[in-house]
Amino acid sequence: MIQAFYTGLSGMQTSSSGIDIVSNNIANANTNGFRGSSYEFTSLFEDALVTAGGSISNSIGVGSRLQSTAMTEVSGSYSATDRSTDLAIFGDGWFGVQGLGVPEYTRDGAFGFDSNSDLVTADGYHVLGTMGGNIEGGILKNTLDSVSLNGVGTQEALNFPQSLSYPTEATTVASFNGNLGTSDDVQMMSAGVIDSQSNENELQLTYTKSQPQPAIGSSWDVVAVTKSVDGQTIYDTQSGNVTFNDAGALVSNTLPPVNNNGTPVTIDLGSNYDGIVSLANTDVYASSISNGIKGGELVGYDVSQDGEVIATFTNGKQSSVGKVAVYHFQNNQGLDRISGTRFSESSNSGKAIFYQDANGQNIIGTDIRNYQLESSNVDMTNGLTELIILQRSYDANSKLITTADEMIQKALEM
Repeated sequence: MIQAFYTGLSGMQTSSSGIDIVSNNIANANTNGFRGSSYEFTSLFEDALVTAGGSISNSIGVGSRLQSTAMTEVSGSYSATDRSTDLAIFGDGWFGVQGLGVPEYTRDGAFGFDSNSDLVTADGYHVLGTMGGNIEGGILKNTLDSVSLNGVGTQEALNFPQSLSYPTEATTVASFNGNLGTSDDVQMMSAGVIDSQSNENELQLTYTKSQPQPAIGSSWDVVAVTKSVDGQTIYDTQSGNVTFNDAGALVSNTLPPVNNNGTPVTIDLGSNYDGIVSLANTDVYASSISNGIKGGELVGYDVSQDGEVIATFTNGKQSSVGKVAVYHFQNNQGLDRISGTRFSESSNSGKAIFYQDANGQNIIGTDIRNYQLESSNVDMTNGLTELIILQRSYDANSKLITTADEMIQKALEM
């Protein structure tokens, strides 16, 4: 009867621990990135009852205890948001965040920008990753298709300025293609050209039959003019000559570069039949293409499925400016829980690692989606059912103590 007290007390303690775990799960059912915990109970030592014949016929347990808690690894559901900085991991992996101490790991991707343009969690922890190194003074220095993920120990706080400019790339070459025909009509061609101030100007070519014409082939005088789109400002005028053989192929071009509001533009008319030609019995046509890009301002950031942070600009251009790191562990169950959504590495989990591709390059090894968040992985139906079972267990063990007490009272009365 005395043992019944200890058995009942241990049972109450075990059930109470289980209730605490399940209650914490239920309380965090709406916490983004929360990983629920499961419990494992084990029996304490048992006393064996031996019959007169020497065989073991039964045993008496002396109670139970909480052996361990385990993290539930199943992913939670995903919900759409209205912020591009909200990220969700589809698959295995952890975001890395860091305050003043060692890195911590979480599935909660509710990130945003602080006053310093650092990508941070709601409570100010910096999100870790690799910067592209192509931003300086609020200006994009060069465009990148992707950013290589550095080593695990070299990840840094991600900083993406909320104001970022795409620099102007002035036009340096304008290429023309077309047929001038063989008549004496004046022909004109034009191309859009960008100056160093990000203005889009016009380069106009005017072709006039030379006088006199050569004995074989044809010759045209060319005047190149750069001007503003409205035609009010003329930046430069250059003249030259182009000649064609009797088959209409371009054989010479003396047209020099033309100044486009401070930037020289080379005029490429091609050679032979690759470019400008002078052919009879063929439609007259013209086309042009020029390099150069107008400057643009930041529209926003997006995150691709492989973790690339992509900056998009008003001129339609895009560039990768960083990569969000996704960490992996040999044993996720071995992580130490710091809070409901954050964990730290331990000897049981092993060191944080990055996956690598066939070329030995670090990769995130999973998919990332922006405008989405992963919800808690707690199953409310299962949690409430477990809570009822544990409560019944607690009541049963409490009744055991009451029964043992009544039995002792009766024994004393006898």
